[in-house]
Amino acid sequence: MIVDIKVPQLAESVAEASLMSWHKKAGDTVSRGDNLIDIETDKVTLEVTAPNDGVLKEIVREDGSQVGSNEVIARIDTEAAGTAKPAADKPSGKSANEVESDDAQKQAGSKNVSDDKPDNTKLSPAVRRLLEENHLDAGQIPAARDDGRLTKEDVLNYLKAHEQDNTNKQTAGSDDKPATSAKPALPTGDRPEERVPMTRLRKRAAERLLSAQHDNALLTTFNEVNMAPAMELRERYKELFEKTHNVKLGFMSIFTKAAIEALKRFPVVNASVDADDIVYHGYFDIGIAVSSPRGLVVPVVRDADQLSFAEVESTIRDLGTRARENKLTMEDLTGGTFTITNGGIFGSLMSTPIINPPQSAIL
Repeated sequence: MIVDIKVPQLAESVAEASLMSWHKKAGDTVSRGDNLIDIETDKVTLEVTAPNDGVLKEIVREDGSQVGSNEVIARIDTEAAGTAKPAADKPSGKSANEVESDDAQKQAGSKNVSDDKPDNTKLSPAVRRLLEENHLDAGQIPAARDDGRLTKEDVLNYLKAHEQDNTNKQTAGSDDKPATSAKPALPTGDRPEERVPMTRLRKRAAERLLSAQHDNALLTTFNEVNMAPAMELRERYKELFEKTHNVKLGFMSIFTKAAIEALKRFPVVNASVDADDIVYHGYFDIGIAVSSPRGLVVPVVRDADQLSFAEVESTIRDLGTRARENKLTMEDLTGGTFTITNGGIFGSLMSTPIINPPQSAIL
């Protein structure tokens, strides 16, 4: 039986998506649940898995293609066997002993390869992206997990250790050289450049930023706030809070609760603009800007006014973790009546963020 592999249903605001790299090729045997390809949208990266065991009969849309919801991108034959067949039918001109020896060597070689190198088809999108960006081979990096699966932390630890080794070598080399007067560096030899296409997320973010500035009359105001009472409150209860709720008491829950009280007093700030209409929202879905490997994303804390401080902190922590692991869904990023972004975590003293349309304001 032939089974169609289709693009998952995309959000209403997402017209199309981009196919990334196929992890399988036509003729490969696949098992149910195998990741066949990653699909990148304006907001998230989705994994398309095999719905049945069988053979990947046909790849309809190639890497980099633009696709829409429910579009067929490949087909699986659930009754076919794999294309890999033993080459015993062809006479090799070798004796039986020589053939057995060659087979043993091949098996040993394939075992070593599979033991030493993680299976790239089982790597998460975040890990694959780190490997590609840093031109790394997964087989060079030791995995901390018992099952040998490579994680994002393994790659980051490897990069950190590698960077430290390079720094030590440079320091050691500089100690052996006599001190000379510093001269301005002049460009010599090759001056390489690399042109890399923008991801859909970055491209869409650029479009939205330009659109927001074009369609909105932007006004930024700065106000000083005495944070001493909040800092004292946090310092007094942080240990008890963490012991009771198993989550740290941060400032984001305080900012969120304070913003909601202000939105209740000034409903127009919690409203959205729709053509010539203003839509007043009777609920408070607060978007929290989070940094991820793919760029800045804004997952939404639903009905934040009905959550306790601990529930707000837990939700933000969960969304931040899933953003870094590239596991956010469309639902996590859709909607939102007001957004909070904290530029202070990047060392900023002040910042002027752009409104997240169709919202009215951003803190």
